Amino acid sequence: MIHQAPGGVKTTAGAFERLRERNHLSSVRLAIEFASAAGHNCFMPSGLENLPRVSFIMPTLNAEALLDNVLASIARQDYPREQMEIILADAHSTDGTRAIARKYGALVLDDDGKNMEEGKRLALRHATGDYIVFVDADNEITHSDYIGLAVKALAANPQALGVESHYLPSPRMSSFCAYLTALLHISDPIAWLMSANPKLVARDGETERWTLPENSSAYPLGANGFVFRRADLESVKAGEKFQDTHVALFLMKNGKREWLRIRGRGVHHYYIQTLWKFVQKRRRATVHFLRVQQETPVNWMNEKPPVPLWLAVVYCVTFAGPVFHTLRGIVRDRDARWLWHLPACLGGVLGNAWGVWTYRQRGRDKKLIAELQVKQELRK
Repeated sequence: MIHQAPGGVKTTAGAFERLRERNHLSSVRLAIEFASAAGHNCFMPSGLENLPRVSFIMPTLNAEALLDNVLASIARQDYPREQMEIILADAHSTDGTRAIARKYGALVLDDDGKNMEEGKRLALRHATGDYIVFVDADNEITHSDYIGLAVKALAANPQALGVESHYLPSPRMSSFCAYLTALLHISDPIAWLMSANPKLVARDGETERWTLPENSSAYPLGANGFVFRRADLESVKAGEKFQDTHVALFLMKNGKREWLRIRGRGVHHYYIQTLWKFVQKRRRATVHFLRVQQETPVNWMNEKPPVPLWLAVVYCVTFAGPVFHTLRGIVRDRDARWLWHLPACLGGVLGNAWGVWTYRQRGRDKKLIAELQVKQELRK
């Protein structure tokens, strides 16, 4: 008999059973470790139902080219399947998005809002998890133990606001996509310049503790595999006014200035594969940003960034700064993908300016964000 294992790998019945047994043993070990991290002394390993419930929240629109990949990476987690749920806020996709979601047992909600943040709020109101993971269709969780380690790390570090993904390269990325995500970490040179430089506080096993300089909160957190405690989201009323970077900013203002990463783990972020599509995506992102600002005028870029917006734009349209960082990156990282830095700087300015113009022309069009969607794909 042939079974289909998570991730699309065919396996014999015996191998399939060994895979299930290995995942079960991993879950038992995780349950014991979580109990220890949370300070529980009496815990039976067989009681996997005592592990916290985890909700994966994802906004979608015509995402069939990417969706199977991210959902398969969730299915590969060694966290108990009965303690996980997947909730899609789908903006009325017309392709195979919903059929793929149903294949993985996801709850699909009709998202009638005018942007992705309204969809996330909708999904969050239906979530039942103690921990909330915000993922996008263009993500792929890199390691099967990521969620288990993230939950364990948050249980052991109550001072942390959440767990941020490392963005790791993948063979299914173009060199341009790997530059944006794995090298910049923030997929836009302007935002990269304006972001404060995170500082590593300490390492404890696989857990890394990070923070920002005391005088700044200018750093976007909250998407692409980010894990929050539900209690923290409720403390800032995220169900009513969710916007991914706003939540982390509110928590920082409430005193939680630390967050965690899991060493060498996180997501492959298939943000975009080509320079022209990057320009188009920056256009759409700018329209989305301006709409959110109209509703909630909160912005991490106003939180004492090391470089103001106007200077970041000047940097991007000149050659000196981008060329300097290109050469520095190649020497420091021994990575030729830094050669994309100058074209990306110019493309980012073009896309953002195009987005401002588009917003001024059609900002009230409810269907605008959907119409501006850029087709994303994985390299074969």
